[in-house]
Amino acid sequence: MAEERIVQERLVETPTTHTTVIERSGGSGAGLIVGIALLLAVLIGGYYLFARNSSETAKNNAITSAAKSVGSAADKAGDAIDPNK
Repeated sequence: MAEERIVQERLVETPTTHTTVIERSGGSGAGLIVGIALLLAVLIGGYYLFARNSSETAKNNAITSAAKSVGSAADKAGDAIDPNK
């Protein structure tokens, strides 16, 4: 009797994985410095905007007051010329 042998060969392939490690270092702080500089620029710009607006309001009030004074003086002068009015 002849011996029969059955040989089964099985090849299993496992996928190889590749792991990438990314190391993040701390930032240089440039973003923070730029942010603070931008905030200061906005605050200074706002201050000058409001200061200028206040200055224009004071100028307008002074012109209005001077115009009223001139009008009052003109009325007095008119009354002095024509007292029967």
